[in-house]
Amino acid sequence: MEYKSIASEVIKKNKEELKELSREIWNNPELNFKEYKSSSAIMNYLEKKGFTVTRGYCGLETAFKAEYGDKERGGPNVCVICEYDALPGIGHACGHNLIAEAGVGAGLGVQGAIDAGLKGRVTVMGTPAEEGGGGKVLMIERGGFTGVDLAMMVHPAPYTSIHNEYLCITRLLVTFKGKAAHAAAFPWEGVNALDGAVAAYTAVSLTRQQFKPTWRVHGIFAEGGVKPNIIPERAVLDYYIRAPTRSELAVVKDKMIACFKGAAAGTGCEVSIEKKDQDYENVLTNKVLADLFTDNILALGVTDIRPSGPAGSTDMGNVTHVVPGIHPKYAIGGGEVNHSPGFTAVANSDSSHDTTLIMSEGMAHTCIDILTNSELLVRAKEEFERDKDLK
Repeated sequence: MEYKSIASEVIKKNKEELKELSREIWNNPELNFKEYKSSSAIMNYLEKKGFTVTRGYCGLETAFKAEYGDKERGGPNVCVICEYDALPGIGHACGHNLIAEAGVGAGLGVQGAIDAGLKGRVTVMGTPAEEGGGGKVLMIERGGFTGVDLAMMVHPAPYTSIHNEYLCITRLLVTFKGKAAHAAAFPWEGVNALDGAVAAYTAVSLTRQQFKPTWRVHGIFAEGGVKPNIIPERAVLDYYIRAPTRSELAVVKDKMIACFKGAAAGTGCEVSIEKKDQDYENVLTNKVLADLFTDNILALGVTDIRPSGPAGSTDMGNVTHVVPGIHPKYAIGGGEVNHSPGFTAVANSDSSHDTTLIMSEGMAHTCIDILTNSELLVRAKEEFERDKDLK
């Protein structure tokens, strides 16, 4: 039996178990670095299926590495990635339960091909805290992707597209410090930190007129005072800054910092700027892998593939800067958009599970292409080296 057919049969055979795993994750939404139930459920399942699982991988409690295949036999080590953290208040509104299901399913498919004689190894990598924690960034820094030849994952969305423009991102916490005073009796004794924050927010909004279409800046007032009759002595802005490349991100960041400092000077406040979280890189979509994946899902009956689509940011971008990788999106229907309560509901529908397992097959087949044709991996790595020079 041909290896791809074997992989598909294994995934279909385990369909109900994979669906149940996904639903267990969906029913227990956990925030970044707190995905104890979700990660444990995945690790237990993979151990039951014969994978060697390293728990607490890279010193992160909810990270794991699950490996299968005989290293002594040689062959590449292909990696499929699981995410499983949720969003505050709206649960799995980005469908990470489905991402985990897809990654585990793909791992089982490649495992079946290896058992049938295919030379190589498969790693299912469990990566916590994509939603504002940078689990993959920390894992990279600690050598977590050493020994991996390529990495891939898929992400549910309202549409299917392979080459997506995921942006670099940095997060800044901007704190304005003023002086409190009675707002009616002695306002001249105060320095209004909220005025500084409002001036900064306004300056950022005005600066957008000179932004390139691919630049994104969005922020909120995280703090703005405690009572109307007290001049606020502290106000805080929380900003995300995004751009297609690291060099462009630096340009936008400098513009924002100028807005913050100018607003502070104009209102008599002090300002401090703190970088929060891990910076995410843009995704370097490897064309060799992307073309293979596209051909495989077309062969599985997927239609209506967009050439590209709008995207946010992901720490999978950082992974694609250390190994060849892809991060396709796939449609789960319903017309709902990510990070909405409607998407949370759709992420647990039967049709979404069915579509997710097709994507599992697509990833497994792409891994099998690499494991059966050494030239493809050579080409993927050559393109990866060229892409790194453009970042």
